[in-house]
Order: sequence, then structure tokens, then C-alpha cells
Amino acid sequence: MIEPWWKRATVYQIYPKSFKDTTGNGLGDLQGIIQKLDYLKELGIDMIWLTPIYASPQNDNGYDISNYEEIFSDYGTMADFEQLLEETHGRGMKLMMDIVINHTSTAHDWFRQSRSSVDNPYRSYYIWKDTPEDELPNNWQSKFGGSAWAYDSETKAHYLHLFDVSQADLNWENSVMRAEVYEMMRRWLDKGVDGFRLDVINLISKNQTFPSDDKGDGRRFYTDGPRIHEYLHEMNQAVFKPYNAITVGEMSSTNVEDCVQYTHPSSEELDMVFNFHHLKVDYKDGEKWTNYPFDLVELKRILSHWQTHMHEGGGWNALFWCNHDQPRVVSRYGDDGEYRDTAAKMLATTIHLLKGTPYVYQGEEFGMTNPGFTSITQYRDVETKNAYNSLKEKGVSEEDIMAILAQKSRDNARTPMQWNEDANAGFTEGEPWIPMAKNADSIHAKAALEKPTSVFYHYQKLIKLRKTDDLITEGRFHLVDAAHPDVFAYVREHGQRRWLIVSNFRAKPLTFQTSFTDVDARIVVSTHEDSATAIESIALRPYESIVYELS
Repeated sequence: MIEPWWKRATVYQIYPKSFKDTTGNGLGDLQGIIQKLDYLKELGIDMIWLTPIYASPQNDNGYDISNYEEIFSDYGTMADFEQLLEETHGRGMKLMMDIVINHTSTAHDWFRQSRSSVDNPYRSYYIWKDTPEDELPNNWQSKFGGSAWAYDSETKAHYLHLFDVSQADLNWENSVMRAEVYEMMRRWLDKGVDGFRLDVINLISKNQTFPSDDKGDGRRFYTDGPRIHEYLHEMNQAVFKPYNAITVGEMSSTNVEDCVQYTHPSSEELDMVFNFHHLKVDYKDGEKWTNYPFDLVELKRILSHWQTHMHEGGGWNALFWCNHDQPRVVSRYGDDGEYRDTAAKMLATTIHLLKGTPYVYQGEEFGMTNPGFTSITQYRDVETKNAYNSLKEKGVSEEDIMAILAQKSRDNARTPMQWNEDANAGFTEGEPWIPMAKNADSIHAKAALEKPTSVFYHYQKLIKLRKTDDLITEGRFHLVDAAHPDVFAYVREHGQRRWLIVSNFRAKPLTFQTSFTDVDARIVVSTHEDSATAIESIALRPYESIVYELS
């Protein structure tokens, strides 16, 4: 069997709204992405993932799609997209579209027809329940807060929205709806798109009795639901397989057993999956909206669990720290002050040398940080605003709320890309749609490109390494010293070869003892140019990471 190309690839996520503005309206656009393709090529990127660029009211920054086959006008035109696709391919890179098919915007024509009459054929494209206005169909909760049901006074029924009230869930039990979705996806592939990132795709199959949840918020009745594998296999056969399209599924609150099945080649469902368990180790008692330090031991346990079981089961991970929904990792699990550069390199080393396909989120490659917002007026995210209001109602102080949002808001990742020292860090000549990070004038791509030892070039090394070494793509994973409170160490092993990766997650020097005696070691890559070569007792500086080849 020929090894899939994407096992050695690195994907770069672009959040178009915040990437590069060429019109001065404060919003990034497709021409801005085209301008920066050479930058991505220099980094070593194999494929670009674009978050949604479709027509949308932008209530959830494009994840509320009102027309799957039109481009959001502020980003440009279909001709701009086709130019982007051509120029991306011309540089030897591929392009993946982000698609949301669990729900649409309530402004989508399908939903407008659906709510126009109970007899309309599009009625069954969505999930409606004929209950009185004051009687919710069940107690399921929206992931953005409040009930997952909204009442429509015109047709006197509730519709399901697992996310914002303007994002109505599609009814995947309807085979006509599924066929129309597949046909739409094929039209994008006919244009030359190379694949899809599928938003919250494991939520599309709901328990059809729609029971109330006496143990929680209802998610157990729609997460990895009863027909999910059937639907994904059907989608694969109808859409992905005929085009040899690459796919990655975003899996909300999933489990490793289902993810092995989603990604095992014999299942013919998806190529790889995102899971988010490793990004909840700073949730106090499982609650996101808390200001809480991360638990390194738990982080190691979770990553080890997924590395081990996905390897044994023949599945495939998507590896990542950052995306448009997650705070900046250097602020979250590293240091965004004195040791920012080193911490950014350490975090990159730790994640890129795991088994899977790594994803780099815009700005991560030179160590962009959380913006440090101090007022609710600086935030734009609907989930963040809902959380602010909820925390207020619970009596949490303004100061504490601001600290929580500064740690957990999705807007931490959505501030504009920092290109240079110009006004607004070279992102726009206008007023940015969201404020810039406070350090934008000093932390930017230009400075990183001018410094040979920068975070950018460390990412470049890791990306090159993956392309050439089978140990990274195929090797087994073994966690070392699981209980150590400060160091994340693991071994990758393939055939007779072994690498030891040791990362200090703290802002203090320490000595890490290993069981490797009478072993010679060669440094493959390190955060420092003068890292220790002694393998039995390793002296680590703050946030230092060293990769040893053992012999």
C-alpha cells in the first residue's frame, strides 16, 4: 500500500477575517492570502486550510453559512477564490475548505423555506418539534449557552440549534437533504479543492427519541450518534473517494474508539480527526469559563492515551495546539513574557514529533500571544459575550470575569495576523474588525524572518524533519515518567531506532533523570544551540526542549 502523502505533510490554518486585508475595510480577504502564499511556501507548508469563506451573516464568524456556493462578499469573489486555488497549486501546495454541514444559518434559503410552512418540502431538512412555546421538547443545552431549542411563532414549533440560535441543525435522517449536501460538496471538488475540514461532524446523528438528559446537557444523545459511521461512510463513497479528497473531522467530546473507526482505512470514512481533550486540562472541574492553571500530568496522560490507542488501532491523529477556537498556546501552556521564544519552540517540538499530521495556526509559527484584552468591548465572539453575561448573572466580579475571558475566549486566537512593524502590524490600513494584540508592534513575521534562530525557523526545521524521517510518521510512542510534574518526555521508536524527546514545561531550570545508561545520544533538534548531550541526567533550562537520537 502506498503511504498517503498527508502522513508527512503539515497543514496551515488560515482564519481569513484576520489574515491580511488588501482593501482597507479592516477585514482580511482572499487577495491578502494570495499575497502571502510565498511566505507559507517558505515555511514548508503542504496544505492550507481556510476557515469558512462562504456567504454568511457572520453571527459566528462564518460558521453560520447562508449560501454554500457563494463567497462572503467582504472576502472577495469567486474569481478571487479561483485565483487563490490556482496560485496555491502553482506553488505545490494544496487547499482544504472548511465546511459546516451539521447546521446552516437561519438565513439560508433552505431554512427560510423550512420555516415558511409545515407543508414545505424543506421542512424536513431541519429538526422541528411541535411543542407549545412554553414547553421545550427536551432539556438539551446549546453549546453557546441556554436551551438548544428556539420557538418559531410562524409555524408554532421549536427547531434545534446545538450552537447559536441563528444556526439551525440539519436533519441527517433525510436522505434527500444528504444527497443535496453531497452534490454541493462535489461541486467544490470539481473546482479543484483538495479536501474538507468537517466542522463538528460527529454531531450530525441524533438519538431520534430526543430524550431529556437526567445526567447533563444532552450531548450524550448526539455525540458520536447512532448513525454517524453510516453517514460518514456514505459521504466518503459519494464525495471523498471518487476525488481522492483529503478529510479531517472536528470531533466534539469524542472518544478514541470511535476515532479509530472514523480514520481506519478499512472504514472508508475520514483520513484524520481533531479531538480536544488535551485542551481541557485548564478547565476547573470540567468547566471552561474558569481561570485555572493547566495540569501537565493530565495533559501527558491524555496525549499518551490518544497516541497509543490510535497507533494500536490503525487510526490517525490531527496534531495541534492552536486554532480559531482555542487561546494561543504560548500564553496557555508556555510563557508569553521573558521565555516566549523558547516556550514557543518547546511547544512546537512536543506536538510535531508525535504521530499524526500537524496543523499550524496562523501566527503560531512566530509565537503570537493572547492579546491581553481588559474590557468586554474589545471582544467580538458570541460565545464570549454569552459567557460574560452568564458570569455576571452568577455574581462573578468584573475583574475575575476579565481574567477568565483573557484566558479562555476564542477571540484570543482571532486578533489580526502580525506581519511587520507598520500600523496595525501590517494587517490593514483601516480599522481592524477586532483590536490588535498589545505586543503587535514587536512580535511579527518580519522580525521572525530576519532572525536565524527565531521560532519561525524552528517550525521550518520540524516541518522538514517530518518529510524525511519514517520514525516520526510510523514510530510507536512511549511516555517517560508519567508522573513528573514539570517535564513531558517520550520516546518514539521505529525498527531499531529510538528518539527521546524531553521538554521542560516550566520557567525554571531543572535536572531530569532518565533510565538511559550506557547509551550514546546525538541531538537531532533543540530549542537551544548548546543543549546538553549527557543523556542519563539532563540539565534543562526554562522551557528547553531537546530531541535525542539514541544508539
